[in-house]
Amino acid sequence: MKKILNIAVLLALVPVLMMSSCKKDEPDAVNAYTTLKTYIVTNNLDLPDLAKNWIIDPKSTTMGGVIDSVTGTIPTHYVFDIRPAADYAAGHIKNAINVPLKDVVTTAANYTDKPIVVVCFTGQTAGQAVMALRLSGFEDAVVLKWGMAGWNSNFKAPWVAKCGIETQSNGNIAVGNANWVTTAAPAAGSFTEPVWTSTATDGAAILKERVQAVLDEGFTLGSADEILANPSNYQIHNYWPAADYTAFGHFNGAYNTPVISLAGDLVKTFDPTKDAMIYCYTGQTSSIASFWMNVLGYKTKGIGFGANRLVYDQLKANGKAVYKGAKNWPVVTD
Repeated sequence: MKKILNIAVLLALVPVLMMSSCKKDEPDAVNAYTTLKTYIVTNNLDLPDLAKNWIIDPKSTTMGGVIDSVTGTIPTHYVFDIRPAADYAAGHIKNAINVPLKDVVTTAANYTDKPIVVVCFTGQTAGQAVMALRLSGFEDAVVLKWGMAGWNSNFKAPWVAKCGIETQSNGNIAVGNANWVTTAAPAAGSFTEPVWTSTATDGAAILKERVQAVLDEGFTLGSADEILANPSNYQIHNYWPAADYTAFGHFNGAYNTPVISLAGDLVKTFDPTKDAMIYCYTGQTSSIASFWMNVLGYKTKGIGFGANRLVYDQLKANGKAVYKGAKNWPVVTD
């Protein structure tokens, strides 16, 4: 009887021993953020490295005047128009290719012999696409500044609705508001790094996975109106030079964050557990920055139309970037 009991005990222990053995063979979960961070720094993909020479301005034709004034095309670049198909059909730059935002990287793989310029309504969504492309090896990808609103006046409505070019009050909603102040910046916080896992194990594969994941999430902007009404509800980062932080004013409680970078752990001023808002002069640079931050696992949004929505006249008077209308280059509907 005793022998039978001993056998029964051993049989009962076998599954437990097997499970313990399997657990020992399984690798411990690793924080993929650390691997990605190292890869980005090593491969010169830090934000300050990527946020350079990122625009073509259709009004001043920067970057050597790449717009052909005879044909109204951009022959030196492939043009990716990421607006919905119906808007593309209503008018687009000649030779532009209609590409959904989520597909910009996979589509770009078929267009490698020229750089890419990305076009959207206002230049803000295009910033997301361009950062995705630059992180994916298309280092010469650029934004069409102001989007189609800067190309042709038929498409100016989004910028006109949000800044002061035609309706004085539109772009000056912060003027006289108690939540727009000129006080000194609060001390920057220092938070822990994001913690998340990945199905990939090496830096390049993790980056590819993260870029596509952020593209798949789509793009939304923070509302300047809502944030101005209740700035204490948000973690806000003013992403322009320190001197302008007090000169033009800022959201009450906003941090002054002129540089966002892994170098010096400057990204640690962002709390990865909270939604953070980033704003610049036009909403276009902050769009680029927010995509890069979200690839790292942060939760950020750009504030729509930036300070053009808040203190347009003040920016214009001091020579800062403001929307001034369209160049009126031609569009096609074929």
